[in-house]
Parts: sequence; C-alpha cells; structure tokens
Amino acid sequence: MSKERLIYLPLGGAGEIGMNAYVYGYGAPGKERLILVDLGVTFPDMDGSPGVDLIFPDITWLAERRDRLEAIFITHAHEDHIGALAHLYDRLGAPVYARPFTAHLARAKMSERGQPEKAVITAGPWPESIEAGPFKVGFVPISHSIPESSGMVIDTPLGRLVHSADFKMDTGPVVGEAFDEDLWASLAEPGVLALTCDSTNVFSPHAGRSESSLAPAIEELIAGAKGMFVATTFASNVARVKTLAEAAERAGRTICLMGRAMRRMIEASVETGVLTAFPRTISPEEARDVPREKLMLIVTGSQGERRAASAQLAQGKYNGIVLKPGDTFLFSSKTIPGNERGVIRIMNQMSEKGVDLVDDDSGRYHVSGHANRPDLERLHQLVSPKLVVPMHGEHRHLREHVKVAQAGGFKGVLAPNGTMLAVTKDGADVVEYVETGRVYLDGRVQVGALDGVVRDRIRMALNGHILVNVIIDENGEPLGEPWCEVMGLAETGTSRAPLVDVLEEDLGQFMGRAGDKTLADDDKLEQGLRKIARQTAMTEIGKRPEVTVIISRLTG
Repeated sequence: MSKERLIYLPLGGAGEIGMNAYVYGYGAPGKERLILVDLGVTFPDMDGSPGVDLIFPDITWLAERRDRLEAIFITHAHEDHIGALAHLYDRLGAPVYARPFTAHLARAKMSERGQPEKAVITAGPWPESIEAGPFKVGFVPISHSIPESSGMVIDTPLGRLVHSADFKMDTGPVVGEAFDEDLWASLAEPGVLALTCDSTNVFSPHAGRSESSLAPAIEELIAGAKGMFVATTFASNVARVKTLAEAAERAGRTICLMGRAMRRMIEASVETGVLTAFPRTISPEEARDVPREKLMLIVTGSQGERRAASAQLAQGKYNGIVLKPGDTFLFSSKTIPGNERGVIRIMNQMSEKGVDLVDDDSGRYHVSGHANRPDLERLHQLVSPKLVVPMHGEHRHLREHVKVAQAGGFKGVLAPNGTMLAVTKDGADVVEYVETGRVYLDGRVQVGALDGVVRDRIRMALNGHILVNVIIDENGEPLGEPWCEVMGLAETGTSRAPLVDVLEEDLGQFMGRAGDKTLADDDKLEQGLRKIARQTAMTEIGKRPEVTVIISRLTG
C-alpha cells in the first residue's frame, strides 16, 4: 500500500462565486508537494463589507507550507481567478504559469504591486506540459468570456486529474479559441481520476448559446437608435466589445472606448495577438466633436461600480460627454447577484435624464460565459472521470452539481472551501477540514475577517457613534462636566431637547454619583460612561450607538 496520497483542497471558490483558489498535492501525508490553481478576488458590498476595496481568500494554510509549493497556475485573466495574485504573491513566492494573454495582464499587476514580473512564465497550450514536482500540468484551451481561457490537465503518479476552470461549449466565440470536443475527449484516453468542474450555471436547463449568435440583434438595435448609443459590458469580454464595435461601424457610427479597464483589455488583446482586427476608435476628446447620432460609446461599469464610466455618465458627465434625452444605453451583460442595487441606481439616474434603457432580460444581447446543465453533462461524458468534484459556485450550485453527476452515472462529492479530499482510484475521502475565510484589502492594508475592523464599521454604520470626553484633575476629581460629540445620530430625541445636551446631563449626573474607586479606575469609569451613553441614546432615539470614551488625567 502506497504511503503517498493525492489531495485536493479549495481555499476559495467552492461555496461562493469568486475568490477562486484550489490546491492540489501529492506525497506523504503532511509532506505533500503542492500546486495552486488560480488566486482570485471577490468584490465587497456596502452591506457586508463597507469601505473595503477587495476581498481575498485566506491563504494562511498554504503560506505556512510555502516551502512545499511548486508552482501557481492561472487559468484565465478574470479578476476572480487572477486578482489576488500580486497582492498575496510575497506570501507564496512560487513561479507563476499562464498563457500569453493572461501572463501579459499578470505581469502588469505584479509590476503595479512591486512584485517581480519575471516570476510570471508564459506557457503554451496542450499538449505542452510543465513539470512541477510530482505533477505534469498542461493548459487545455477552452472557450469562455475572456480570451485564452484554459482548463488544466494535472497528471500525477496516481493518475490524471482534469480541472475545467470556467468554460462554455462555444464553437463560434468571435474572439479566442472555440471549444474543441475531440481535444477534450482525448483527455479521457489514459483514464481520468477526477474532474473538478465549473458549477455556475448548473440550474440553467437549456444548452448554452454561442457568442456569435448575438451580432444580428445588436446590429438591429444600434441601427435603429436615434441619438448617441452607449453600451456597457464586462471589459474582459473582448469578444462582446468587438461585436458591439463592429455593429456600430456597420451602422456608420464612430467608436470611443471609455474606462481604463476597457482600453487595457483591448490593448492587451492586440499586443498578445488574440485580437487581430478591431474597428478604429477615437479618444474621448475627439468624441466631443462627433454628432451624437454618429457616436457609439463602449464603457465600463456593467455591474454598477461607482467609479466606472457608466456611473459617471449617469451622475453627470464623463470625459466631457453628457447623456441627453433620446440617447440609448444598452446593458450587454448579466447582473451578478449582489450587484442589482448598484445597477438599478444607475438605470434610474439615466431614466431621469430621458435616456432609453435596454437591459438583457430578454436574453437577446448577452450570453453567459459559463456552461449550462446540458453542457456540464456533456463534459462529464467527454472526460469520463471516475469522480466529479464541483467547484466555482455557491453551496447550492455544488450540491446540485453532485446530483447532476450522479444522475449521469458518475460519482460526485461535495467539497466546499476547507474540505481536503484524498483522491483515490475508487473515489475520494474527506481527510481533513482546514480553516478558511476572507482577508480584506482596506485601503493599503490587509485585515483579517476576524480582526473586527469591518465589524466595527458596520456597527457604526447601523447605530452611529458617540465620543465622550472627561477630564480628571490632579486630585482625582472631575474637572468640569463631560462633553460629547455625536456622528450619524438624530439631533433631537423624544425629550425634544438636543441629544448632546441630554447625553451630557446624564453623563454629568453619573460623574457626580461616582465614588473615588470608580474615578480612580479608568476601566470602571469608561465602562460606566459607555453604559449611560448607550442607555440615554436608546431612550431618546431608539439606538445603541458605538461609544468611544476619552479620559484625560491632569498631573501636578
């Protein structure tokens, strides 16, 4: 019996959509050589993570074993797969492999964060493979909503693993490589132990549609528009940007790209050769002089991002361009769950300006980059694994995907974040649970989810804040009355007097009653003042605010 084992451990992306980070390992238990597939981010929201810039997976388990990490492999350049690489790289330090387009963007990110660009190594497509300790790893082209996406073949001493990454079965993707059924079927020839598989659209019952199917409807819409035409989509969806631009060109419109991410993606696509023909574009400055009925803007901000071009246009103007009544704005995208509020806010702001809005409720102007249920079933059949391990989805997606696999005659195992599987010739066993979580990028620093920073921010947002100041003289007696400052609270309460006055009155009475022991003990004094402030606020305005007490002691 072999003492070595083959393990799979998701640190992010299994139990949520985003923040992908998947560890594979082979070796003696506790001494496995490791590789990491993807290192992505998820995005904050004002309800659960106010003020946070980005959210990363907690890679503490892997960082503590960095001496056993052979390599990092990035399947494609979406932020939820590449976005944390440069932020967390100094904790891992392993070589990074990616195909040319992804590598180009990865190097730019590394440079921006002061990390070594040379750590990113460009890899070719399958059947080329990379040796990483006991693994041989290859990038297998697959279609998705960004150029040069790849699934991964991971050959191990125990057998072959296939990691689908994000994918769809698109034989006409406009930009990038088409899904090659024969290629993917060939991966099954030596036998596949496990297929780790995208679960995003497992609840969608119809086969996915091709990116190339959108052009006629988009062309018809742009040709019929009267004023300026503006469209937003994911900046990384280079194929969609090209479809929009070509439709505008055929309608006789001049094209302007707006938003740094949009321009960066198109430039990277041209530089790396994945985009060989794109209509001529003009700068925002030149666009101001083009008649509105002859102008097409393709802008960032399809998910309601506050600083993106769409939001800026909705609020007033962006780069000197103003939306006017009769203009048309197309959302050629699907709203990611959790972003609905921001998108609807922008739509209403545009509606108030008299702009005609077109979203994708009808499905005419957007297709998903992820495989629907029939496509997942087809990939299972092509790869013919002994085991299907769902990933890239919320818990409900993973659980449903297990059922789909089992209905097709395959074993399925549910392995959300932190679940370590030992993959065997016959299936997989759960051998350990690893602590996982989130790390927040808050300004320029990273804070842990349990550090209390975000929790305190949420409490202040919900309940407001009171600052209490007291001065104790050199004899241990109060010098004057306590005074307060309030933030985020109503000015008056049920007594109809200013809230600050009522607080200061009650706090002053407490100080007058306090004994010498309380006045001499900062902890007891602070506890008492906080309790009175919160009780008074609750009585006056029905809130229990966060309270900060500052005690100043004078010395002789």
